Amino acid sequence: MIKKTLIVLGAFCFVLVIIYPVIKTEKIEEKTNKKKNPTRYTFQGSSNDYISVYHNDQAELKIIVDTSSVKKMELYYNDSLIKKWIKPKEKETFLFTPGIFGVGLKKLNILSVLNDGEKFIDNKLVTVFSGINPEKKVTKIKKKHPHNPQNFTQGLEFYKGELFEGTGDPGDQGNSFLASIDLKTGTTKERKDLGRGFFGEGITILDDRAYQLTWKNQKCFVYDLKQGFELQKEYNYTGEGWGLCNNGEMLIMSNGTQRLTFRNPETFEITKEIEVYNNKGPINYINELEFIQGKIYANVWTKNIVVVIDPETGIVLQEIDATNLKNEGQGFSGGVLNGIAHNKETNKTYMTGKNWSGLLEVEFVEYNRNIEE
Repeated sequence: MIKKTLIVLGAFCFVLVIIYPVIKTEKIEEKTNKKKNPTRYTFQGSSNDYISVYHNDQAELKIIVDTSSVKKMELYYNDSLIKKWIKPKEKETFLFTPGIFGVGLKKLNILSVLNDGEKFIDNKLVTVFSGINPEKKVTKIKKKHPHNPQNFTQGLEFYKGELFEGTGDPGDQGNSFLASIDLKTGTTKERKDLGRGFFGEGITILDDRAYQLTWKNQKCFVYDLKQGFELQKEYNYTGEGWGLCNNGEMLIMSNGTQRLTFRNPETFEITKEIEVYNNKGPINYINELEFIQGKIYANVWTKNIVVVIDPETGIVLQEIDATNLKNEGQGFSGGVLNGIAHNKETNKTYMTGKNWSGLLEVEFVEYNRNIEE
């Protein structure tokens, strides 16, 4: 029995000694024969695979090409073709403005197509900062109106001169709702409850339809205002819902990051995305939104500031300090600042916060002015 076992083991070892070098050799040859990218490119002045620039700066690419194998090259920036070479030279340079697609983190890819049809892609990253120092402003209180301190404000909006509010529900008690509000008294006129299990978020109104996001349910509810807040449809989306506004054509949505998403109001499909940056970096935790005279006004969660954003580029144009609103509007049990609403019919702007007792009519004035005047 022992002899048979030794014979079997010996045979196995013999086979292993004979076959293993062959397998190993094949793997080495396979690794050795793997083609390298025949195109290499770097940023002028940087040896890294990424660069950081300001919005109006230019960046220069230096490209080394194996002309014996490369048939053509294509350069994609932010998923758009910006340059194409047919029969490129051994050394190519290309100057471009990274800010052409706004600020934020962008992808730069160069596609090389060989004579035999094989393709190689080289990837790099570009971070674009705004390049301007945001103008500093502060809030000046014009008038105080009552606000229901039980309302956990997540969205605030005027439509045709009437005030609407959307609320959240931290205790999951069924307190998320959409309502029309009497500006003078702060009382609810008409209300639509979401029900338990739904945490209401930002709201906006377009063409007599009210849109209301949910925090983690990944649903947007659409109500027909002409039919007494009747639920018209639901849209699904991926990720969290925070703030919502519209520019008269598209919905604009925040998700708690530095990213704003433009959506088709008829389908809720994404049509455009921007990232929000100032001259120092991204602005995260963007919350409740309002579109005022061509600009996006955004609360920043847990901070007493509002940032004013260029909707084309994502650049922060202004930073508004709203610290003084807490003393007048927060009350005893109020939470963070959240809620901006602009009445187009009166050209007045109002702000409040979560569970605040006051709704404040405000102006945005220069930082060095006496806001108590």
